[in-house]
Formats: sequence, C-alpha cells, structure tokens
Amino acid sequence: MAGDGELKLLGMWTSAFVLRVRFVLNLKSLPYEFVEENLGDKSDLLLASNPVNKTVPVLLHAGRPVNESQVILQYIDEAWPDRAPAVLPPDPYERAVARFWAAYVDDKVRLAWLGILFRSETEEERAAAVAQADAALETLEGALRECSGGKPFFGGDGVGLVDVVLGGYLGWFTAIEKLIGRRMIDPARTPALAAWEDRFRATDAARGVLPDDADKMLEFRQTALALGASKKITL
Repeated sequence: MAGDGELKLLGMWTSAFVLRVRFVLNLKSLPYEFVEENLGDKSDLLLASNPVNKTVPVLLHAGRPVNESQVILQYIDEAWPDRAPAVLPPDPYERAVARFWAAYVDDKVRLAWLGILFRSETEEERAAAVAQADAALETLEGALRECSGGKPFFGGDGVGLVDVVLGGYLGWFTAIEKLIGRRMIDPARTPALAAWEDRFRATDAARGVLPDDADKMLEFRQTALALGASKKITL
C-alpha cells in the first residue's frame, strides 16, 4: 500500500512550514521520526533530499523524499486516505476554496511575518509590516466565517488544510506579541479568529509541538538574523 513504510521528517522546531506537517501527522496518528536540522549547517541528508531548494520540511516516506510543505500535506492525505481525519474536504469546490485560502496565508501572512521579524530595519518598517499582517488577518476573519459555516475551524467541525497552514505561524505570533505588546491575532480586531487561535492551540495535533516560549523564539530569531537565514532556509 502507498501508506506503508517508515516516515522521517527533516525540519526545525521553529519552522511554520515544518509545524504544519507535524500537525497533520499527529492528526492522523502516523508515527514518524523527527530529525532536527541545524540552521547554519544543513545535513547531507537534507541537501540530497531537497537539492533544488535545500530547505525544510522534507518528508521521507520509505526513503523517498517529498518536498514543500503544502505538497507534503496533500501527499499525506492521498497516501493514507483511510486515516481520518482528511485534511482536504471530499467536495472538489470546497477543496479548491481551501487551497485558495491556504495559498493566501502563505502569500500575505508569510510576507508580513517576515517583515515584522526579519526584514524590518526601523520601527516604521516594522509598523508597516504589522499593518499588513492586520489587514491579512482581517480578511481571514471573513474567510473563517465563510469556510467554517459557524463551526469551530476553517475545516468545519475539525481541523483542515487552512487551519494547519495558518496554525504553523502561531509559534512566531507568540514572539511577535512580545515585540509589539499585543496579540498578533487581536481579539479587538478579529474576535472570531482570536477564538479560533485558542481552540487550535488546545488541539491534540498542536499540543506539545507548537512553540509557546516567546523568549526562546526571539533567541532563535537573533541566531537567524546573524546567519542571514531568512534567505537560506525555511524558518
């Protein structure tokens, strides 16, 4: 069967893109070995497994590499179709909508996140990046209402594609909160999304995996900035 074989995930504990893969593996109760990569010294296994981009995450399934986080998520869904829950809905239109919003997160939220933490050289630049993030999250507030149909998650009753993609950023949002003095997903601006964040953090998929120590995240940020890592490896 396609789902047979040992699973190994190459990643970093801070990476929003690695975290989303870990969430889905946890959701489906799939056992895997997690291999922590060194930010400044990529392993030979990583370089051989992802020679094009040389980034994490890489999922090794029976020794065969699958690269790029959203590709990996959909691969897991397809390789283990009988392992509930499914990350993508069965309806083709609903799948297309979920893929659209997942791409939106990795476009708008990712750029704002990089701007706040890694690319801002002045407080004015950081404030502009925070404003971009606020605008993107306000859009996602509406998307949550549309996709959830009044249920707890973007995926409805359970966690789906958009939940794990956005959820991967929550560890870094903890660090941003310490920098800007308020929650990145601000209850005053986006109350439904703030409630979603609390629910997602409490899920079995995220518990014990999602970083919640702002000081450790900010310490890692300093290491990344020193290495220029935002241009070298997925954070």
